[in-house]
Amino acid sequence: MPSFLLEVGTEELPADFVAGAIHQWRSRIPQSLQEHSLSASSIDVYGTPRRLAVVIHGLPDQQPDREEEIKGPPAQAAFKDGQPTKAAEGFARKQGVALEALKIRATDKGDFVFIQQSFPGKPTAELLTELVPQWITGLEGKRLMRWGDGDLRFARPIVWLITLLDDAVLSVELENGSKTIKSDRFSLGHRVLSPGKVIVTHPNNYIDILQRAFVEVNPQQRQNKIQEHTQAAAQKVNGSTPIYPDLLTEVTNLVEFPSAVVGNFDEEFLNLPAEVITTVMVTQQRYFPVFKNNNFEELLPYFITISNGDPAKSDIIAAGNARVIRARLADGQFFYKTDLSRPLESYLPQLETVTFQEELGSVRDKVARVSKVAELISAQLQLSKENSNLIQRAALLCKADLVTQIVYEFPELQGVMGQKYALASGEHEAVATAIFEHYLPRSASDRLPRTMTGQVVGLADRLDTLVSIFGLGMIPTGSSDPFALRRAANAIINITWSANLQINLQQLLEQVATDFVAAHPTQLNLLHQLQEFFLQRLRSQLQEEMIDYDLVNAVVGDNDADYKMRALQDLLDVRDRAFFLQSIRNNGELEIVYDTVNRSTRLAAQGDLNTTELHPQLINQALFQKSSEQAFYDALVQLEPKTIAARASRDYQQLITALAEIAPKVSSFFDGADSVLVMDSDPEIRRNRLNLLGLLRNHARVLADFGAIVKN
Repeated sequence: MPSFLLEVGTEELPADFVAGAIHQWRSRIPQSLQEHSLSASSIDVYGTPRRLAVVIHGLPDQQPDREEEIKGPPAQAAFKDGQPTKAAEGFARKQGVALEALKIRATDKGDFVFIQQSFPGKPTAELLTELVPQWITGLEGKRLMRWGDGDLRFARPIVWLITLLDDAVLSVELENGSKTIKSDRFSLGHRVLSPGKVIVTHPNNYIDILQRAFVEVNPQQRQNKIQEHTQAAAQKVNGSTPIYPDLLTEVTNLVEFPSAVVGNFDEEFLNLPAEVITTVMVTQQRYFPVFKNNNFEELLPYFITISNGDPAKSDIIAAGNARVIRARLADGQFFYKTDLSRPLESYLPQLETVTFQEELGSVRDKVARVSKVAELISAQLQLSKENSNLIQRAALLCKADLVTQIVYEFPELQGVMGQKYALASGEHEAVATAIFEHYLPRSASDRLPRTMTGQVVGLADRLDTLVSIFGLGMIPTGSSDPFALRRAANAIINITWSANLQINLQQLLEQVATDFVAAHPTQLNLLHQLQEFFLQRLRSQLQEEMIDYDLVNAVVGDNDADYKMRALQDLLDVRDRAFFLQSIRNNGELEIVYDTVNRSTRLAAQGDLNTTELHPQLINQALFQKSSEQAFYDALVQLEPKTIAARASRDYQQLITALAEIAPKVSSFFDGADSVLVMDSDPEIRRNRLNLLGLLRNHARVLADFGAIVKN
């Protein structure tokens, strides 16, 4: 079976485009082949800074033939008195068949005329000639460019094109104004180590031929070599280096033939905070820092770069890289010393010159709002005066480092340098730690703040941002979320859960939103928008914790205002109830009570009992006609103190056990020898029985809305 190679040769591509193009082709090319009924035994996508390629093995020689039924006009329009009309003749002529080929078949909408057409499969070579330009021009990316006088758009100019079906070149052309890029079998080797043309004879030989030209087209193989070479290089200087995932991905797509080069810098720069040095290396220069051991705490005066040049020239490459990083570290050293010449608090007035958002004022204004929200949270948590004062101090200083010289130069260090400058200024350690921690988590893989001071300031900062940006009507839509509000809301939930903070989010939203509306009276629907946004994030976070969707609805409330409010008032309780429900579903306990409670819940909806009543005093025992009613009532009397105790202690196992105990009596009420007709013709008896069911529903609602739970 034939194999096919497509290689698109270009000028140097951006690293992020290489990664994105590989990802796109891995999903789109198989889908494209499937849409054209072409199978393949394997599809491998490759990429380097100078080329994108796909090798497809096990293609058929042509598409399979296919049969297709084509629907025509209604039978009554196609035939009159058994004779074909002009409608039938026109349909047959259009499809290129004789009138005798028309068949009448019944459908849901009446009898229609049909024909059966046979279509021979196209040769694979012909189809690939059509598909290849679509695969190339269909790639998406940032900042696509045009070159020459044509309209062809790609990340960088396309220089050459290979399209081989086995050993034959398929004729494919890309038009670009007055210039046409024609396919051939010629590739180019490594720009330095093998700069000449390379002839590819067959798709099966592609990888080997390029490797001989010092090009490793397989990104996974390049990445593996980079990791191996980097660790080996670090060991040569008795050190170790962490593999930063983002940096590893980037350098993998910046080189075609990687080699690790060790460079060094002056030991005097080791007096700089390690974070400054690693930021210069990793973020700005794409170097791997070298540490003394695997704890990655104490740096050595070395760095490792991944070169795409001649390994024989490593000394020259290392010297050039060292000159660059020496200049960057010297800048960092100057900024660091200059910043330390002043206490951190002295930078606060400068925050007034930095705009947070045009309509929301300066960063100094934001600090004032954060301090106020932090005070509200401290009051909810009933913190001591000492802890509250530390939180207020941290809130005041949390953004001060934004106007220091080193953070201006290296924005990634905000919070990191604030912590160091705070300690150098004599601030309490808890304040310094909070300045760093209030930014956490910075990413999905980052840790959460561990100190109470950092947690409270982090919550306050995000709550202010959410309320303020929502208040301006800048609500996230689709994939657009320029202020990262979804991430901020997720962080509020996760910090609260992780630290078990007993905060009332609903009350906080009300207080902060009220203050905002007082200053911006045009936004009147702010609180509702914030509530719905947090509920959406809460649902998402619970499902990420592997809670089934229906159990999430049962505790958060799909269209239940009481549950929505309860969830926002107590994030810990909604988490605990969700996890408990999932556990009793997994161990089978939920199934024991499900039918009884769910049936009661559905019937109780036809009554008028409110959903919070638990006391059976409203039941009129004089209206009982069957012993099952009395047994049901007696069980409810015994259930009430257990439910109240479970709600107070949040020991929901106690509640579910009590519901399991009452289940047989409820079953007898419905279906036993002494069962009743709930919907009795007497309205008083009917209402009394519905109230019995309503009380049971309400006891179960302390845990969840069983009406939202789907039976497995």
